[in-house]
Amino acid sequence: MESNQTRRKFITSTLATSAALSLQSVSKNKKLYSSETLVTQLYKSLTQKQKSEICFDFDHKLRLAVDNNWHITKPRLNNSYTPEQQALVKEIFMGLHSEKYAKKVYDQVVHDSGQAGFGDSSIALFGKPGTGKFEFVLTGRHCTRRCDGDSVEGTAFGGPIFYGHAAEGFVEKPHHPGNAYWYQAKKANEVFQMLDGKQRKVALIDECRDEEGTDTVKLTGKKKGLEGIPMTELSADQKNKVRETLIDIMAPYREKDSKEALKLIDQAGFDHLHMAFSENEDVGRDQVWDVWQIEGPSMICFFRGDPHVHAWIHIKDKA
Repeated sequence: MESNQTRRKFITSTLATSAALSLQSVSKNKKLYSSETLVTQLYKSLTQKQKSEICFDFDHKLRLAVDNNWHITKPRLNNSYTPEQQALVKEIFMGLHSEKYAKKVYDQVVHDSGQAGFGDSSIALFGKPGTGKFEFVLTGRHCTRRCDGDSVEGTAFGGPIFYGHAAEGFVEKPHHPGNAYWYQAKKANEVFQMLDGKQRKVALIDECRDEEGTDTVKLTGKKKGLEGIPMTELSADQKNKVRETLIDIMAPYREKDSKEALKLIDQAGFDHLHMAFSENEDVGRDQVWDVWQIEGPSMICFFRGDPHVHAWIHIKDKA
């Protein structure tokens, strides 16, 4: 009996040590390998059953879907994947973000996902990583992220993304304490503060767009007639402040993705951008605008801070 117990303890200890070493190895890989490489590693580790549940053709319509609280496939990380696969997904996610913001963004997803934390996320793979065009998509509450290895030409992030945060409850206070993304709205409000009275009348609109899933980020192709004030009506220093706002919006993401996004915006014409602030969706009626957007013919950055933060990004070279 004692011999059997000793053997069981040895096996249990060995398995636990093996899993721990595997997780440490994945963590080290983050420093050596890109998220794209880790996606290929994840794909190779999937069983046939897992592939049948989360793998699709590259051109499947689900690939470009986005929403504020959704699961792209039914399996959840915490109950449908091995510990090693879960660790890979986490490192893929972390690698898609800048070193400065990766932990903050991860903590936001954990917080907003309830008891299950990051494990409540779901993933999907489109195409075959390592053999051609592919895209990895991770979704959950207040999260849609993509990793495509530049398989989608002329599109930042591989398609539309979403981020959000309900830091201290569903309805946040006017100054949004603890919100991971409120700094972006503060920067946008710096633009508004630089506007004169006439410019403010143009920039203020009654309400911004509704949130309607993928349609929220539908691109119009219009260079004129968009809501808000066009960049052509701004001075050089005011335009620079808008550019600073865009840089802050891209700050959470890895350098290659943020640079591509800003490059696509410039290529489509910075002066075609319009910036709008919602006057009727002002939390606390303090004239610190919680809901605002920057829109161009082939891009939209829409920030809704009422009742908590929802933010949508879709940037292409053409609509």
